[in-house]
Amino acid sequence: MAERKPFLLRLDPALLGALQRWAEDDLRSLNGQLEFLLRRALQQAGRLPEEEPAGGRRRAPGTKGDRS
Repeated sequence: MAERKPFLLRLDPALLGALQRWAEDDLRSLNGQLEFLLRRALQQAGRLPEEEPAGGRRRAPGTKGDRS
């Protein structure tokens, strides 16, 4: 699992309440919901680097070791 780095976040109580209810509706912790929303926003903005697949470097389709 990737290392997590804690940080302090101050939110308006109404915003925090809405996020908590949304997290509960999606069966996530508040922290998990915030991470999900931030990751989705970064992906949509094209600002999240592509993740490496587990076990190493990406391989081009059709090269040795490709299982598809």
